[in-house]
Amino acid sequence: MKQEKKEVTAAIREFLWHCRFEKKLDEKTIRAYQADLRQMVEITGTTKDIFDISKTDIKNYLQQIAGFKHKTIKRKIATLRSMLNYLECEYEDYINPMRKMQIKMKEPLRLPAVMTIEEMRRILVFLYHQPSEYPQSTYSYKAAVQNIAIIELLFASGMRVSELCNLQNKDVDMENGEVRIIGKGNKERIIHICQPETRKALHHWLELRNGVCDLQAPFFTNRLYRGLSTQSVRQMIRHIVTAAGIEKHVTPHTFRHTFATLLLEEDVDVRYIQSLLGHSSIATTQIYTHVNMNKQRQILQTKHPRRRI
Repeated sequence: MKQEKKEVTAAIREFLWHCRFEKKLDEKTIRAYQADLRQMVEITGTTKDIFDISKTDIKNYLQQIAGFKHKTIKRKIATLRSMLNYLECEYEDYINPMRKMQIKMKEPLRLPAVMTIEEMRRILVFLYHQPSEYPQSTYSYKAAVQNIAIIELLFASGMRVSELCNLQNKDVDMENGEVRIIGKGNKERIIHICQPETRKALHHWLELRNGVCDLQAPFFTNRLYRGLSTQSVRQMIRHIVTAAGIEKHVTPHTFRHTFATLLLEEDVDVRYIQSLLGHSSIATTQIYTHVNMNKQRQILQTKHPRRRI
């Protein structure tokens, strides 16, 4: 297609249409792209034709977002690059100004927060005591049982909170002990629920579902039988962690980090952990190899070949 005049906002709309209907990206990713590109227009105040944007314009944009967090800057650069790459494919006369730009963003290594086995034990002890506080006919009892199932499943699978909230009845196969998870980019993975305590918690929750059998219905629900929001799960975890006397900042993602780190401490190969977490790149998973220095010391003390010489 030959190059033609196109306003920046029109180009953004075209790119987002391409992401939604041709690349079939996740809606959450599309919203992030849209927010980044809208902010780019606001920051630069550009009203140029998209094809007139130069390398100098992009450098000015990078200078203006330099105060953002490294991760945010990296994402904004990736979003802009993705749109310009799309335009380059669509318009044969277009020269992508980012094509010959060398932009390197070395993000500082930020180790994920993890919980210890003792902290997980305290959370579970608190949770399993909660149902006894309420009559079995009340919603509070039902919510307490569901909370146990949620925490057990987060710890058993390492799934993201969005994946948990999107679970439907058809995704949970209790007969075979399998949970089907739809992750980022609509990638599917199967997690086996092998721990008896987790399976028992899920069974107990299912018994309280009042015969809900619609396969498309949410597996976890609120008082109105609608799917849980990620925010409600975060609030529930904040309450439980505080009540359990743990001062550490814990989020749903902390259970994912803890799941991965404790498996690594059990000498599970990082490639298996990559598969369990649904990471497309092993580089993402390898962050966990930096987490526990005590484990590193133990390995070097007990397994280094120098001991046999």
